[in-house]
Amino acid sequence: MAATTILLVLVLVLAATAASAADLSVYHNVHPPSPSPLESIIALARADDARLLFLSSKAAASPGVTSAPVASGQAPPSYVVRAGLGTPVQQTLLALDTSADATWAHCAPCDTCPAGSRFIPASSSSYAALPCTSDWCPLFQGQPCPANQAASLALPACAFSKPFADASFQASLGSDTLRLGKDAIANFAFGCVGAVTGPTTNLPKQGLLGLGRGPMSLLSQTGSRYNGVFSYCLPSYKSYYFSGSLRLGAAGQPRNVRYTPLLSNPHRPSLYYVNVTGLSVGRTWVKVPAGAFAFDANTGAGTVIDSGTVITRWTAPVYAALREEFRRQVGAPSGYTSLGAFDTCFNTDEVAAGGAPAVTLHMDGGVDLTLPMENTLIHSSATPLACLAMAEAPQNVNSVVNVVANLQQQNVRVVVDVAGSRVGFAREPCN
Repeated sequence: MAATTILLVLVLVLAATAASAADLSVYHNVHPPSPSPLESIIALARADDARLLFLSSKAAASPGVTSAPVASGQAPPSYVVRAGLGTPVQQTLLALDTSADATWAHCAPCDTCPAGSRFIPASSSSYAALPCTSDWCPLFQGQPCPANQAASLALPACAFSKPFADASFQASLGSDTLRLGKDAIANFAFGCVGAVTGPTTNLPKQGLLGLGRGPMSLLSQTGSRYNGVFSYCLPSYKSYYFSGSLRLGAAGQPRNVRYTPLLSNPHRPSLYYVNVTGLSVGRTWVKVPAGAFAFDANTGAGTVIDSGTVITRWTAPVYAALREEFRRQVGAPSGYTSLGAFDTCFNTDEVAAGGAPAVTLHMDGGVDLTLPMENTLIHSSATPLACLAMAEAPQNVNSVVNVVANLQQQNVRVVVDVAGSRVGFAREPCN
């Protein structure tokens, strides 16, 4: 009887532990997708240059600066999660961004924000405006308190303004209860956007969830709740009906994960750098120049795992070697054409079925991430055409950072363990 009781207690404890992780659905924010996957990807990738400019920016590399910009010159990430803010809860869709720290939402009143639902602070009994003296204010790069502030007057709210894509926004810092799945996170600090200057086309429609590793991020603010662990599985762009998942916390993460060490860039602490040691096409290692993948915190060089960039970009010497080997193995009789960001498109009628080789990313720790064919080759539904779904990093935007983007991460569970300084990968159907 005692043994049965102990076993029952253990089962209940394990069940409670497993339930402690928040599991949220992840949706693509472009509906409906193009009938042609190739056309859809090309359209989405047009915004990548702004994103790459943000990821490769050295603006934060000045002495003493230890946090990346709150907002950036990036286009909105392609995936969103459903979250709740306030009491009573107000539902919102937040763009999932692994390279940003701060969470922010469009708040009412805001005549210049994108059309759509907005968070109403006045309707939340748990909302609090954070003053200019708040410890959070300098982290959000907020304006300092007035030098001649009278002691008898209420302190002004922490205000900040940031660029985003081809616009900028003005926001005030506040805190409220953030609800993710069944979890309620009290006193969560976030930006409340009250005005936008410039076009709003590339702004997230309702807000953004910062999943970076810096001091303002969800991971930092939740501390022991999630222990610095989360994972995501991104669904393909191909289907109208799909959702992936965002899993917060160590519980419920897959066991068949292969981990590679995370690298830290003190000038850009939000970004998830990994050490790529090589690429292979089929069974052939790509011959890249020595040091082509080397990590350098001063220049920002290295390889970043990013959920917001659409197609993977390799620096010029790496991509040139990859493209040469890929073309050699495909051997398209009529040669190759360019389409949008892709420069290795070929007539599939001229290539034997299964003629396109797999591309594998090799990383420290013996991690070999072989990309599924749908993550390597994008087909047109209208013509017998397919393209290598990677590209060279634009020289006028980014000449040093390799970015492993969301198209290559689809149907792969990416597990980020900041406390353990590692990131892992496991094949998983997310659709």
